[in-house]
Amino acid sequence: MIRSSALGYPRIGDNREWKKAIEAFWAGKLGEDDLHAELKAIRLGRLRKQKELGIDLIPVHDFSYYDHVLDTAAMFGLVPPRFRYGGGPVPLSVYYAMARGSKDAAACEMTKWFDTNYHYIVPELNGTNPALTFNGPLRAYREAKEELGIEGKPVILGPVTFLKLSKGYPPEQADSWLEKLLPLYLRVFRELADEGAAWVQVDEPIVAAELSEEDMRRLEFAYGEIAKAVPELNVMLQTYFESADRYDRIAELPVRGIGLDLARGLAGNLASLEAHGFPGDKILGAGIVDGRGVWRADLREKRALLDRLRGFVPDDRLIVQTSCSLLHVPVSKAREDRLPPALKEALSFADEKLAEAVWLARTARLGEGEPAEELAGCDSALRAMADSPARQRRDVREAVEELRAASPARSKPFAERRAVQEEKWRLPLFPTTTIGSFPQTAEVRKARELWRKGEWTEERYEEFIRGRIEEWIGLQEKIGLDVLVHGEFERTDMVEFFGEKLDGFAFTRYGWVQSYGSRCVKPPIIYGDVAFREPMTVKETAYAQSLTTRPVKGMLTGPITILNWSFVRDDLPREEVAYQLAYALRREVEALEKAGIGMIQVDEPAVREGLPLKASQRQAYLDWAVRAFRMATCAVKDTTQIHTHMCYCEFQDMIGSIEAMDADVISIESSRSHGELLDSFERETYPLGIGLGVYDIHSPRVPAAEEMEATIHRALRVLDPKLFWINPDCGLKTRGREETEAALGHMVKAARSARAKYGSSTRRRIPEPGGENIV
Repeated sequence: MIRSSALGYPRIGDNREWKKAIEAFWAGKLGEDDLHAELKAIRLGRLRKQKELGIDLIPVHDFSYYDHVLDTAAMFGLVPPRFRYGGGPVPLSVYYAMARGSKDAAACEMTKWFDTNYHYIVPELNGTNPALTFNGPLRAYREAKEELGIEGKPVILGPVTFLKLSKGYPPEQADSWLEKLLPLYLRVFRELADEGAAWVQVDEPIVAAELSEEDMRRLEFAYGEIAKAVPELNVMLQTYFESADRYDRIAELPVRGIGLDLARGLAGNLASLEAHGFPGDKILGAGIVDGRGVWRADLREKRALLDRLRGFVPDDRLIVQTSCSLLHVPVSKAREDRLPPALKEALSFADEKLAEAVWLARTARLGEGEPAEELAGCDSALRAMADSPARQRRDVREAVEELRAASPARSKPFAERRAVQEEKWRLPLFPTTTIGSFPQTAEVRKARELWRKGEWTEERYEEFIRGRIEEWIGLQEKIGLDVLVHGEFERTDMVEFFGEKLDGFAFTRYGWVQSYGSRCVKPPIIYGDVAFREPMTVKETAYAQSLTTRPVKGMLTGPITILNWSFVRDDLPREEVAYQLAYALRREVEALEKAGIGMIQVDEPAVREGLPLKASQRQAYLDWAVRAFRMATCAVKDTTQIHTHMCYCEFQDMIGSIEAMDADVISIESSRSHGELLDSFERETYPLGIGLGVYDIHSPRVPAAEEMEATIHRALRVLDPKLFWINPDCGLKTRGREETEAALGHMVKAARSARAKYGSSTRRRIPEPGGENIV
């Protein structure tokens, strides 16, 4: 009998109760016992909902107090020495210090979870002694059974993926670390088996990347040991995000089931099934419901796929499931009352995706007699979306094709542009700036809410925003920054703001998705052809520039970041949508330059996360990503300085593509990765302007100027001082005013100290806060 399953469900609650409880705890407004109680209520509520929807195999231990990779590290006692952990269950204070930092210790590194917009906390193995501090999957299994009568399917991050995502050990120690971790996994599995758990879902998304022979051997070793230790436990080896690499050998692993992504990994996994078949002793977890997109499943197409799979696997060994955890999509579309009806009908969020999986499993069991009405409704919804006039913009298609054919590039190479830009801007050695945003205080958020509700007029809201711009231009001058920003007080999310001003976008009211920790975002939905309407940022940027003689950067979000941080239509190649975005942003860049803005930052923090998991597909993606960026930025004058920004990714394998973007200056995160990015510059020269983030803005910790200066000095061992900028590693939107002023003050102090050490190449004098001038 075909069954249904899910791989994971959103943590945040219907109304982001999860986020609110955790942030209240951090703020000291909620005690630890109350936090546990509130999060338990959310956890049980999500399990109850999956039970009511009819899911047969409900995942447990997919919940987290922050991040599931951090949970795994804490469960195994892998706490870096700087957090002064004394063994046993990891206290919440230490757990959150690892995630966010403390006044005494820098946070662990945070980076992207494969090619998604979710961020995980990178485990650090050096200096740690692994030990099982508690059995999280067992605790979750017991809770679901005792509280709700649910025979749950415990979920755990697999040993090989966990090891590959960790840092702090040389490559030659990978096998010894696996041998240290495996006994802990075996104990977790043994206790689950003794408790009566029938299934455990072991997530190994690393299988969707291109596995080395060494990693394949580690998988074979690990799962051989698991099978010997707990032969009675049904292990579902779960892969997702792409097709399984080395499928022929993965299929031979001694596990009860193998989960395959048959949404994003459909072509590759189907080809493997055709070539090798599916083992007669295993169960197939068929991930045919897309766990990452928001578009309604074509039920007729999915039924045909399911029937095709039944040619490889009999019904009693087939599970219909989501392609990955539903962590990556909003909870439900039920309350979305402001979307166009045709668009809403074409959408599917977490609850709707579970219903699709249940429907597919149920109708397959029942045969062809029942589903006609549901199929007709699905067909109608999909057809209405396909025929929407928003998807038929001939003007956009023709303009983009013309621009694409022109091979966009700046009129002169960087070396020549640099000379005229230096003459124009006359900046000091090591110019200081920020990434763009300043604190979005409760006052700012309240003002925006009153304006959106119509309780404030446009004029009153604009006056309020101008007041914040005036205040922070003054503060930046007082602190001593060289290149200023207007602060982005009028903006909510860096993608949503632009999407609201472009054609082809729609916005939900409740479509929140976890990005990192308690940070939730509401991704726009690109459902039609993207088109520029009118200038989006000129008014605020030009006003800020009118308040100061120092340069003010225009601030835009780049085409690839808007693409990767949106839910994108599935009827066009992503490359084509990227070019539509680039064309719209090009017109905004031109409007800023016309208004007298001579520095324009086009942020691309999400370029790296869109990199395909398969190495063979990466260069093609990077080629069109670079082309889209250049489409947006190449039309400016030589004196106009184009900046970009990237953060929280591993950039070492794409330095060449970053250089090919041909931005005059890139600011890039390096503080949270503790300067490891610099290793790549030791191997490969970077010849354009660059600023490495000298402190981590995602932590409330304010590092001393001397700590920032140490980062600067290390960078200058491998980077040209004449091209080096100094900045935080990301925007300051989530930080408080006092810590922002303090940290930027320390940063300027560090820059001035570095200038004194390395000598000055300034051609103008920068006013000190007290009125003195410094060279």
